[in-house]
Amino acid sequence: MFGRKKSTTQIDKDQLELLENAQKRIKQKRGLYVHFILFLIGSVFLILANTVLGIGKEFTFLGKEWFLFAILIWLFFLIYHVFNVFVTNKFMGKAWEKKQMEKLVSKQQIRIDKIKEGLIKEETLIAQSDLQPETTKKTKNKKSVLTIIVAAAENNTIGKDNKLIWHLSDDLKRFKSLTNGHHIIMGRKTFESFPKPLPNRTHVVITRQTDYKAPDGVIIVNSLEDAIDACKNDSQPYIIGGGEIYKQAIGIADKIELTRVHENFEGDAFFPEINELAWREISNTFHDKDENHVLSFSFITYEKK
Repeated sequence: MFGRKKSTTQIDKDQLELLENAQKRIKQKRGLYVHFILFLIGSVFLILANTVLGIGKEFTFLGKEWFLFAILIWLFFLIYHVFNVFVTNKFMGKAWEKKQMEKLVSKQQIRIDKIKEGLIKEETLIAQSDLQPETTKKTKNKKSVLTIIVAAAENNTIGKDNKLIWHLSDDLKRFKSLTNGHHIIMGRKTFESFPKPLPNRTHVVITRQTDYKAPDGVIIVNSLEDAIDACKNDSQPYIIGGGEIYKQAIGIADKIELTRVHENFEGDAFFPEINELAWREISNTFHDKDENHVLSFSFITYEKK
């Protein structure tokens, strides 16, 4: 009523490509059909010209009339034309080109992914080196070796409900032997998991609580940086947990003393993944199950590369 516009049919790109390809195939087959008709007419003409009109009758080749060889040569070109239309076009047409292009793109994508993976690993190392830059600057100039000590399952679980999941007597002995006489840095929840402060060690507890109360001799700080400052006179302070403190410390620590428990456990506290590009394993001692240990485990030492 008000001059409504007529709707126009839209042809998308794929449909247009199919249409153009179909038109091209029609032209190819039409050309082959014309070639075939010309071949039939031409062959009859050559035969009549030689046998009826006597054109070139005196000329022979290998004992045969010349027109036979002319027809055979023409037949060869006709067969090639047929092969090109129905065989070559099928295997090396648009579909073949698309398939080859997809293969090349796939190979190129694999190369790009490998390059990206290498860049991501490099960025990870840079990010770890840039983690808490002020702390890093201080630890570079320090004489002490900041060491993480931890016991973690195969899936990096370290505890549940602020408690250890396993009891390994040799692991506890190793912990005592290594940390004896040193500062041990920990989060508040880890400290509260102890019945009382561990003997012959200086406890440095990190907490956000400004009015946190602790027994005499326990140093209370508000950040990992302050905790490291509090241990500046210790040649080898140890970071003993929990999960969040480990996560902050792994980028600036010099050494990791890991007890790897060869089992998976459910828990709510985890140790961060050890980046093999940043850390070098220098020792590994395996302990199988025995009458005192229901789980197998390994003592592994890593050094920062």
